[in-house]
Amino acid sequence: MRNCLSSSLLFLLSAAASFQTYSAALPGPAHPSSPHSPAIVIGFVGGFIKHDNAAHGGVQLAEHLRKDYPSGVHVEVFENHRADQAYQEIVQLLDIDHDGTLSPEEKQDARIIIYGHSWGGSETVALARRLQNDGIPVLLTIQVDSVAKYGEDDSVIPPNVARAVNFYQLNGYLHGRSEIRAADPAHTQVLGNIRFDYSAKPVECKGYPWFAQVLEKPHIEIECDPNVLSQIETLIRSSLSSPAQVAPNP
Repeated sequence: MRNCLSSSLLFLLSAAASFQTYSAALPGPAHPSSPHSPAIVIGFVGGFIKHDNAAHGGVQLAEHLRKDYPSGVHVEVFENHRADQAYQEIVQLLDIDHDGTLSPEEKQDARIIIYGHSWGGSETVALARRLQNDGIPVLLTIQVDSVAKYGEDDSVIPPNVARAVNFYQLNGYLHGRSEIRAADPAHTQVLGNIRFDYSAKPVECKGYPWFAQVLEKPHIEIECDPNVLSQIETLIRSSLSSPAQVAPNP
């Protein structure tokens, strides 16, 4: 049965409170008088979807965030096979002094959120792991019906990630991972593995091709479900309440 409204509200309230506590405990920039990098929100679309295909929830979400955070937050969506491009984008944004090398201060100043659907969920974890190898922290990873790509493990969240959440469904031949776990629970809080079921109450997904509507229906329903998108947006906005005090438009 689909998650009831009360449990979703409890999840959102507890997650938002958790983010506020975490943000309050974060140290400020090492040099408060110097400029710091923007908060960075990276999204990955699934399958062979184009990064600007507005029919998809992840693209719509990015557009909402750009409108509400016109400065101080960099939001960009990538195809899941362009993870190298996303990584280079992050490094360039963090390199405030433009010397081609990230200092320890520039790395610690990072405020990064990564989300993705299907193969994009797998790439979300892969990018976080790559940033872990560079000593760059990640505030939040969000996986939506995550499907592991060849050679990738989307089940274990690396310890540079502060918070992680997994939304999934189990209907149809194509469905996402049902559980993620922290490589180091002392460093990463898994907010939940949250299941949705659309068999009793389908969601209309406009603008998707016929073969997705027929062959991948539950897999795309979770991506275009307004309830799921609302929860994701709430989590992102909560995590943006960081020491830099990025403020949305009134």
